[in-house]
Amino acid sequence: MARLGARFVSQRRRLRIVLLALVASMPLLAGGWLWLRSSPFVSVQHVQITGVHGTQAPAVDAALTAASHRMSTLDVSAGALEAAVAPLRVVRSLRAIPSFPHGLRIEVTEQLPVASLTAGGQHTAVAGDGVVLGPSLLSSSLPSVSGEVVPAAGRRVSGASLQAELTVLGAAPTLLLKHVERVFTGVQGITAAMRNGLRVYFGDDTRPHAKWLSLARVLADPSSAGASYVDVRLPSHPAAGFPAGVTPPDQSATPGTSSTEPAGGSESAVSSLAAGLSGGGATTSTGSPAGASTEPASAATEPASTAPGSAGNVVASQSTEGTTSEAGVAGEGEAAQAGAPPGG
Repeated sequence: MARLGARFVSQRRRLRIVLLALVASMPLLAGGWLWLRSSPFVSVQHVQITGVHGTQAPAVDAALTAASHRMSTLDVSAGALEAAVAPLRVVRSLRAIPSFPHGLRIEVTEQLPVASLTAGGQHTAVAGDGVVLGPSLLSSSLPSVSGEVVPAAGRRVSGASLQAELTVLGAAPTLLLKHVERVFTGVQGITAAMRNGLRVYFGDDTRPHAKWLSLARVLADPSSAGASYVDVRLPSHPAAGFPAGVTPPDQSATPGTSSTEPAGGSESAVSSLAAGLSGGGATTSTGSPAGASTEPASAATEPASTAPGSAGNVVASQSTEGTTSEAGVAGEGEAAQAGAPPGG
């Protein structure tokens, strides 16, 4: 086949000329391509950065913009961009998307601080995935967690319980995180102490998003006003506990009906809860989840349950230790069974 091909080319003069011209021009074409890659005709002039928030956002923007202006849309170096923001621990990863001839979009994924880690007299900010971010990102609004040692910036914390606590904090809605004073592991498992004195029992770090949403739904319910703790270890059947002598409000007198979803959806519930916490109360509500009723139970330690499809019932019981209100938020067709909540 090779001999046949060579004979075919040798018999056709024009084809020989074209092939020779192509071979001779290859170095010129390669040099032209290299020149074009770094020429002003394709230089990066317009940089769009998304996904950056927090106190280090201006520094991240400035570092990425400066590095991008030294590139072209035909020669974008992700390594150079990552090196530019390496000292800024809040950047977890980034993705660069060039737009010929002069545009570049950079999508940033952050790891924002969710807690202040204290160990051996040292303090540092730490992300929800356990990465240490350094003391420069500390703020008074961060909840505190305790550990045995403070790793170097960029490394991960050690200890299963500490990592579980950070996982729970990492799932907290932004509006609620600033109202958490500290998180620790106690008798009821992972416990969040809110700044107004309310305790929230998470148990473990499984389904943390569902547990935070369950907390918001319970505290958005007026029948939980005055609660001293909320137990969301079983997010489909949370419980609110009351101090001795405090009786849950009678929700049966509340006009109107609605579903277990607070008016305005889950974000509305979170906003209402944040407003109540900032005001020093255990809860507040701008709209009642309706359909709630009160049913006395025989004893405070007796488990409460909701029948399939009857989500939204509030079961209150009185004991010598205090009052417990269990607010069921089970989904349709789900029979939720809750054990006795911890004593108030």
